Amino acid sequence: MDFVLWKPSGPELPGWDSPWGRGRPGWHIECSAMAHELLGASFDIHGGGNDLMFPHHENEIAQSCCAHPGSGFAQVWMHNEMLQVEGKKMSKSLGNFFTVRDLLDQGVPGEVIRYVFLSTHYRKPMDWTGRKAADAERVLRRWRSLLTEVEPTQPAPELMDALKNDLNTAGALNFLGQLGQVLFQKAGCVWKPPSNPGDQWLELAGEFVASAQIVGLLVPDMGKWIETPDLNPYAYQLAELRTSALASKDFSKVDALKSALTASGVEVRMSKEGVELIPGPGFDPSKLEAFK
Repeated sequence: MDFVLWKPSGPELPGWDSPWGRGRPGWHIECSAMAHELLGASFDIHGGGNDLMFPHHENEIAQSCCAHPGSGFAQVWMHNEMLQVEGKKMSKSLGNFFTVRDLLDQGVPGEVIRYVFLSTHYRKPMDWTGRKAADAERVLRRWRSLLTEVEPTQPAPELMDALKNDLNTAGALNFLGQLGQVLFQKAGCVWKPPSNPGDQWLELAGEFVASAQIVGLLVPDMGKWIETPDLNPYAYQLAELRTSALASKDFSKVDALKSALTASGVEVRMSKEGVELIPGPGFDPSKLEAFK
């Protein structure tokens, strides 16, 4: 039941002469050899898919520890779950296989891809969906427009605690979402920093940006994909029209502006706290020209 360290090679296969005859390395030995050549007998982290735990990684440990007694090989093992697409396993046979480069070529920003992947813990199945990508883009647009001039300070302890807990990036993004909502509400539910932010807002904002950058988001050189439209005039206009409509009971102008915003690719959220306009993928400002 021992696994193979050296496989015999026929004339038609790659092979090398050895004391055991002409052959080639077994499937597991090559990884031990590469790890030792590049990282030494012992190193910190070994990653891989959870489908490789047995037999590949177990055999890798066995042969590496035998070759280098006392080394311990890898100190920490991190096994990720499988990638899915729209609820199905990614595979070429299903026709749903694509790479990060494919997504970039389709116009999906790299920061959006990063956000979607971080939103799932690495030990849980990661399901890539178009809806998740669209939601991630809306969130990042809001964050960047609200915090574009904010200097990072120190990351929040809550975010660092999440990352220290088995690299819980999903928990870290959940914390960022909650803190971002606080900042958005304190800014008056508009997509720009408050005119008089105050020390408390600036302190929270600086902590937010530092926290986001720890997980690779809101990094300055990754923001070139976004050109944030100024939708605040439309938000104010819609709020005024709604106030007038509540008095007159005539909501035709409110509905007309909401329809135009939706048709241009803007999500409209209206509540007692105010009006929130969120540009989505494919936002087309030309469709709002009549309401300027």
